[in-house]
Amino acid sequence: MESGMHRALSIGLIPLVLGSLPAVAQEYPAREIRSICNFSAGSGADILVRYYSDRLARLAGKPVIVENKVGAQGNIATEHVARSKADGYTIMITPASSTLAAARHTFKQLPFDPIGDFTPVTTLARLGFTIAVDAKKPIGSIGELTEYLKRKSGNGMYGTGTNTGLVAAELYKDKTGLKTTQIPYKQSTSALIGLLGGDIDFMVYDATFMIAHARAGKVRLLALTSAARSGALPEVPTMSESGFPGYDVTPWWGVVVPAGTPRPIVEKLAAWFNRISASEETRKFLENVATEPLPGTPESMAELIRSDTEQWGRFVRLAKIEPQ
Repeated sequence: MESGMHRALSIGLIPLVLGSLPAVAQEYPAREIRSICNFSAGSGADILVRYYSDRLARLAGKPVIVENKVGAQGNIATEHVARSKADGYTIMITPASSTLAAARHTFKQLPFDPIGDFTPVTTLARLGFTIAVDAKKPIGSIGELTEYLKRKSGNGMYGTGTNTGLVAAELYKDKTGLKTTQIPYKQSTSALIGLLGGDIDFMVYDATFMIAHARAGKVRLLALTSAARSGALPEVPTMSESGFPGYDVTPWWGVVVPAGTPRPIVEKLAAWFNRISASEETRKFLENVATEPLPGTPESMAELIRSDTEQWGRFVRLAKIEPQ
């Protein structure tokens, strides 16, 4: 009799125990979510962060407020997230291949652990960077840019503000023997102004930011750093097609939260973001900004960060970049 009662009590408790596991996720979010952007308002990063944050707000039923924390090639925002409370109310939609994987190799010391301080949520998209010149200049290819720079004292100057842009440009320099000087910019718009004003000879930024200025006739996109051409920019060749076989610098985007964020919240966020990525609206949006979807899981993103950390280490060594 007593045994049967114990069995009945145990069976009765099972739904209560199982029901308590996702309770934190069921209650989440109870208030607004802060979405931290590594780069400035109006940048290609900002465009992507605001798009996904807006769609997340619709699914979550709470405001998702974008905060731009600019500087140190994304490190200021990344450190802020690493130090934030692990409760799901601070997220970072970020070019993780740059801000996490590459950062370990481009800086001597980081104020955060790119792996230990974060919990991956899911991957979102991949894209190519572009090498661009002022459209008024008579430069129509990477080969012509190389010859132009070789004629300039010190081989001229280029502008970028990200780890990806730095690696892409330095790989190009290494393969051509150029000594072109990097001018670091905090904002992509400042780099564009520098290019159009003649302060720099070329700039290396994401296609998401550059595509609108190319369509407006302000800049000429000479090449993509990715292995394949973009459907949104079919006329722009890759660096590999431009005389650099095997050249492939293809950054990718994902979502991270502070380490220790409850697993049910991470899974809820992953499901929402993958739902956003799977929509036709997002497919069209990404296609228009020369980007393609890259859905995933917390596990697949964690593995991608680990493998990319090794790959970007090789890139940095190949490009002979001295950590800052």
